[in-house]
Amino acid sequence: MDELVFDVFARNCTSRETMEHATGRWGTLALVALLDGTTRFNALRRRVDGISEKMLSQTLQALERDGLVLREARPTIPPHVEYSLTGLGTDVAKQLHTLVELLESRMPEVMTAREAYDAR
Repeated sequence: MDELVFDVFARNCTSRETMEHATGRWGTLALVALLDGTTRFNALRRRVDGISEKMLSQTLQALERDGLVLREARPTIPPHVEYSLTGLGTDVAKQLHTLVELLESRMPEVMTAREAYDAR
């Protein structure tokens, strides 16, 4: 049986699309926010400040399709929809959280670099 080989550097590799969903601005923020636990749509939208309802919906759909997010809808009025991370989503979100923490902790260096760049 042939084993599939994925190479994110290859132009047509499907792993590129998944990487884009997970590491794009909204995907990263949604995944890291969901590390806090199961969350309803509007609570997630409030947590990810600045995201529109439409963009959050599209982001969550893409992450769900990729197997990173689980959407559970209860047939109530109004509908009760909750989002959580899958096992894979948790693994990815933890890695992204580490990156977020690194960037936040090193922002003074980033700001210094920006000032030096802008002064040139």
